[in-house]
Amino acid sequence: MRAGAFDAAWAISDAVLAARDPTTRDDPTLPYHLRWIWDGRAPDGRRVLVRCYHGLGDTLQFCRYLPRLRPRVAGLTLEVQPELIPLLHSLPGPDRLIPFRPEAPTPASECDIEIMELAHALRLPPPGAPYLTAEPLPRPAGGMLVGVCWQAGGWNPARSVPLPALAPLGRVPGVRLISLQRGPGLKELSDAGAPPVLDTGDRSSDVMAVARLLATLDLVVTVDTMIAHLAGALGRPTWLLLPAEADWRWMSGRRSRWYGSIRTYRQTRPGQWADPVARMQADLVELIRRRNLGNPGTHRRL
Repeated sequence: MRAGAFDAAWAISDAVLAARDPTTRDDPTLPYHLRWIWDGRAPDGRRVLVRCYHGLGDTLQFCRYLPRLRPRVAGLTLEVQPELIPLLHSLPGPDRLIPFRPEAPTPASECDIEIMELAHALRLPPPGAPYLTAEPLPRPAGGMLVGVCWQAGGWNPARSVPLPALAPLGRVPGVRLISLQRGPGLKELSDAGAPPVLDTGDRSSDVMAVARLLATLDLVVTVDTMIAHLAGALGRPTWLLLPAEADWRWMSGRRSRWYGSIRTYRQTRPGQWADPVARMQADLVELIRRRNLGNPGTHRRL
C-alpha cells in the first residue's frame, strides 16, 4: 500500500482473510479498532452495513468508497461516529446514516464490512479527492490565512510537533497563523518561543465547524491527524508534517494518491523537525512571493 502496488496488497489481504478463524469475526472481546468484520464474500446485491470502528480520520479517508459501493448493493447503511454525520450527509452513497454507539452497535445486516475494508472488498485504488464539501466562514481581513495543527493523538507522540518548532512559519511576512488545535488548555499558545497564533477559542468537537474553517483558509499546515484527512477530503491546499517513519497511507513521495491537495514534509532524522519546517518556510516564502506577483492560484499547485 505504501508503494502503491494495490494488486499485490489485495493478494496479501486475501491470504490474511483466508487464514482467519471465522468464529473470531467481530469478536466482542476485542477493542473495536482490532476487530475484523468482512467475511470475504462480495457485497453485490445484498444489504450492506458499513461500520466505522476506527478513528475519525480513518472514516474520512475511506468514506470516498461509499459512492462506488452503492450501485453494486441492494441497500447501504453507514454506522458512523456521531460527530461526522452532519458532514457526511452531503456524500452520495449511503441510504441511511446512523450514529455508532459502542455500547449498543447496530444488529448485523446481510453483509457487514468495516469502512477501512472497502478498498480491499472493492479492489479499487483510491478514488480521487475532493469528495466532501463545506461552506466557508466569513473571511477575516489581513494577510494569508494559514491554519496550523501541531498536536496529534496522545497514543503516538512522534506525530506531534512542539509549537515553538513552527516559529519560522510565523516569521514569514504576510502570513497570519490561525490555530486548528482542538481540546482544552493549549498552554503552548503562550509558551516562550512559540509563533503568534490566533486562537479562535473554539474547543468543540463540531467537525462541520472545523470543515467550514478549513474551507476559509488559504493553506492548512498540520501533523498526521484528523485535520489532515478532513482538509484532504475537502481538497484544501495542505502541507503535512510527517515523522521519519510515517504511516503507510502517506506513501513514499511528496504526494499521496489519497489526497491530491496534500504535500508532505518528512523528517530526515527521527525526532528532528527543523529540516522539514525549514523546507516548509522556504516554500511559504515562495508562495507569498508568487501571490504578491498577482497569481493567487499558484499556491494550489505547491
